[in-house]
Amino acid sequence: MAEANRTEIQPKETLGSLIKKGNTSSAVAMAGNAVLAAAKGAAAAFTGSGAMFASAMHSLADAVNQGFVFVGSVLSERRPSRRFPVGFGRVINIFCMIAVIVVTIMAYETIHEGIHLLRHPAEASSGFWINVGVLILNILVDGAILIKASKEILKEARAPKASGFALLPAAFKNVGRAAPPTRLVFYEDIVAVLGAFFALVAVVVVAFTNFALIDGLVTTLIGLLMIAVAFRVGYDNMIGLIGVSAPQDVEDGVSSTILADPDVRDIGSMRIIQEGRYYHVDAVVELRTGLTLGDADDIKLRIQKELTTNPDIADAAISIVEDDGTASWHRREADIEKK
Repeated sequence: MAEANRTEIQPKETLGSLIKKGNTSSAVAMAGNAVLAAAKGAAAAFTGSGAMFASAMHSLADAVNQGFVFVGSVLSERRPSRRFPVGFGRVINIFCMIAVIVVTIMAYETIHEGIHLLRHPAEASSGFWINVGVLILNILVDGAILIKASKEILKEARAPKASGFALLPAAFKNVGRAAPPTRLVFYEDIVAVLGAFFALVAVVVVAFTNFALIDGLVTTLIGLLMIAVAFRVGYDNMIGLIGVSAPQDVEDGVSSTILADPDVRDIGSMRIIQEGRYYHVDAVVELRTGLTLGDADDIKLRIQKELTTNPDIADAAISIVEDDGTASWHRREADIEKK
């Protein structure tokens, strides 16, 4: 999408080229969770563990979600057309909302099962080592996906790299600037790792104690965590569909780029809308007095080109006016001194 607004000749758009632009985190998460859902479903059927059933439902929901989201991320990369001149960036928000519905349904079923287990606690199930082995596999796979999603967040947010124990806090700090599908993978896999850990605790406790209620408690807790993910992701994509303004640091970066041009004196007004993982810039720029129309037009094109070299900016609509002598845009002292 971003590339569609460049002036250079673009290569032919094909299904293969679009798939390559799809969200990698969601594709990996889809495959990993599909394998986990099958493994945990088989283990739950063999052992009768409610916590394992809840974890299997969560992995199934994650696999279906990521399939929807990956398709949405591919479609959102389509170039703008005559009918859709601003592109397809918000398509990913629609697909993420579908994913929210899936999560909500799965969460209801999980909570329903948890309440049933609280009312009618199940006896200790057989296949203890099967449950433990599958849940450890779950923690390792979802943990690896979570690490990948965290790194993708830092990459998409253009944030400094982090590793070790600093990776997760850094991802939390920058998650708001990541692409919608990456945010979905991040939130869901946090719950997936926690859910697998809680389920592992439940399996161990039920096997070695008489506290059978923990199976229902953990099952219900996993369902509630899924509801929390649905609310968080649903809210993010709802405001994305409405059209949300860019974060303050993005606005500061765009304004600094515009004001860095030697012929720019001020910014009369500016609006930056986030659509999917891209930004649309609409600004009125005040130029120095005494310029000819041709010179002013060249400056406008120069500013647009400079802005769209940023891969996160899909297009920049720049209007130019003559400087009115009044400062309209809040600028740092260094910018004012330079002018």
